[in-house]
Amino acid sequence: MILTGKTILKKLEVQQLDIKPIVNSQIQPASIDLRLGTHFLTINEHITSMISFDKPAEYREINQDVIIIPPHSFILGTTMEYIKLPNNLTAFVEGRSSIGRLGLFIQNAGWVDPGFEGHITLELYNANHVPIQLKSGRRICQLVLASLDNEATPYLGKYCGQHGATESRIYLDEETRFSKLNNEKKFKQFD
Repeated sequence: MILTGKTILKKLEVQQLDIKPIVNSQIQPASIDLRLGTHFLTINEHITSMISFDKPAEYREINQDVIIIPPHSFILGTTMEYIKLPNNLTAFVEGRSSIGRLGLFIQNAGWVDPGFEGHITLELYNANHVPIQLKSGRRICQLVLASLDNEATPYLGKYCGQHGATESRIYLDEETRFSKLNNEKKFKQFD
């Protein structure tokens, strides 16, 4: 069940949900507006010739209040708000319609697991032929909260506790570890 703004406000007041900093005007009828932070990451194209799921990508870090996303470019951003979900709530990150109508795609992996704690990393893509200027503090996306039918095992994955825009950690997935182990076994057979 999706939580209403009234329920969200109550959960914040009794500390069953933690989102900071937040002001009441961010509470919408069935969501919370989240604002853009000042920390960004972009793939460092000067030293990256190819991206692989098996090793960390090289990023360039940007800390500033205003950022310009060139046409057809991708950048990681973050929310100002640090959130902590209880084990009986999950959340979806959705782009704001007004921003989507300007050709800025916000997030392509917008699921937040129960028990998650941290800033939300936003995947930002400019689908236009012209640059888009973004300013920190602007409402950038919505967090839609949903109640679970039962308390879940809390998320303790590779992004829990993240601060600021956080790079992909796909290289830590178990498929990568199993692939490396299998390759090591294959090489040992030839020793």
